Amino acid sequence: MTELLGGMKRTDMCGTLDLKDVDREVTLMGWVNRRRDLGSLIFIDLRDKTGIIQIVFNEEWDKDLFSRAGDLRNEFVIAVSGTVVKRSPEAVNDKLSTGCIEVKAKELKILSRAETPPFLVEDNTKVSDNVRLKYRYLDLRRPAMQKNIITRHRIAKVVRDFLYNNGFIEIETPMLTKSTPEGARDYLVPSRVQPGKFYALPQSPQLFKQLLMISGFDKYYQIVRCFRDEDLRADRQPEFTQIDIEMSFVDMDNVLDINEKLIAEVFKEILGIELSLPLTRMSYNEAMNRYGSDKPDVRFGLELVEISDVLKGSSFNAFKEAISSGGCIKAINAKGCAGLARKEIDGLAEVAKTYGAKGLLWVMYTQEGEVRSSLTKYLTSDEVNGILKTVSAEPGDLILIAAGEFEKTCDAMGHVRLELGNRLNLIDRDRYELLWIVDFPLLEWSEEENRYVAKHHPFTSPKDEDIPLLDTDPGKVRAKAYDMVLNGTELGGGSIRIHTREMQKKMFNVLGFSDEDAQNRFGFFLEAFKYGVPPHGGIAYGFDRMVMLLTGSESIRDVIAFPKTQNASCLMSEAPSEVDAKQLKELHVKLDI
Repeated sequence: MTELLGGMKRTDMCGTLDLKDVDREVTLMGWVNRRRDLGSLIFIDLRDKTGIIQIVFNEEWDKDLFSRAGDLRNEFVIAVSGTVVKRSPEAVNDKLSTGCIEVKAKELKILSRAETPPFLVEDNTKVSDNVRLKYRYLDLRRPAMQKNIITRHRIAKVVRDFLYNNGFIEIETPMLTKSTPEGARDYLVPSRVQPGKFYALPQSPQLFKQLLMISGFDKYYQIVRCFRDEDLRADRQPEFTQIDIEMSFVDMDNVLDINEKLIAEVFKEILGIELSLPLTRMSYNEAMNRYGSDKPDVRFGLELVEISDVLKGSSFNAFKEAISSGGCIKAINAKGCAGLARKEIDGLAEVAKTYGAKGLLWVMYTQEGEVRSSLTKYLTSDEVNGILKTVSAEPGDLILIAAGEFEKTCDAMGHVRLELGNRLNLIDRDRYELLWIVDFPLLEWSEEENRYVAKHHPFTSPKDEDIPLLDTDPGKVRAKAYDMVLNGTELGGGSIRIHTREMQKKMFNVLGFSDEDAQNRFGFFLEAFKYGVPPHGGIAYGFDRMVMLLTGSESIRDVIAFPKTQNASCLMSEAPSEVDAKQLKELHVKLDI
């Protein structure tokens, strides 16, 4: 290796040098970030993962060395030896951590030459995401990307250290497992040695981590890869990473307590922020009623207001139907927005319709105290005044209204609220607001499947006091489930699990599984329930999402080294790809495209 480096040995990293190193002899290695030729002087910005430092070549010092420096181009890999010197006051670069110093070059070796890259390796480079992903190894050289990946490593280390210090054991679970379809679509792997049979890549280690509790390990964790074959978006990838945690002999308070402390440790070590514990807990119903979301962003107001009581006698059909069918009428008081153009209000109506509302009604309370509304001919003056009073309207306010089935209406108005928050710049991007959402419904009705499906998964325990409702009104049963929410994004979610065979069988029955279905899907898991199961519960965090939020990135693609595109392909490696006929024959697979 020493021969390859021309006898030179790296003494320091580029970004670690400062004024204390003046007059030191150093050897640095890295990539040429930029070259500036000023005639008898050549300046090279040398870059490695720690930062950038300026190297100076002077024709008067060494003509041969200066001549070789003239051959350098962006992204050449070089080794440089020289003396650290202090820059003159007028040459100081405040934008660099090393901006007060530079290295006076005495020796240079070109370790590797580079062609002109397809884009400049620098932050804020103007290049499409597809080009960045095709040349990901270049994209990852950019300082912002290096910082993201290093921060990801640091967060993982904080998590591991905390869990180790609190008695958790890291245990790996299988990548090749049984398909248990209940949730997203599985990625399937054909078996060569058992023709016609398939493994599934795990959507999560859910069953295995529960089996580890049955095995007596008491406290388990894993930072683990998971796979889901589903449509992608900014915060979703076909392969992603979870922080997976499970504990035995615990109740919900135990799980929430240790996880609050874990996240507080991450915030302290990574952001230098001390969280105030315990975190706020908000019920699912309260979150939906106030914010129209089970992952509310509580950094700004514009809360939803229930106005059904005011309009319970209304003759307007949309309101009558909503109330008679057990739905709701929700309003948002957009403070100071009475001057909003009709085009903008129509845009908000389209947001509401996108998320299931039939439309968006409005009442405008002008600065002059005049009331204008899309409802003028349908509501009495008493009803209009009742709306204004209920939402605490003042002159200059705009009241937006939607009516219909509870969850759809709340969800639609929740998205209108977020749209307004963004448009009006009401969200403090430098604030971090964490809270727990608890008391989720255990089940939700699927019109498509004409049956109840699990809100979280079929191993979630119902609240003890709601168990009788499983026989009479399953839709009202609440779960021992909880989500941690950060700034309107679900950071992690979990539950206390069912730990008796009888309750697990009852849950499967409510979900419409026959005994045979349950056995076919989860037989190995149910078998374990015969042999003593401790009460247990846990949580799984979306690790990529956590890193995205803590680094201020806009997409999880920016915190994953080699992510996929929106059609689940890798532009760099060209995966997925066709395979040759021999491989398919060995797997007993025939294509029918």
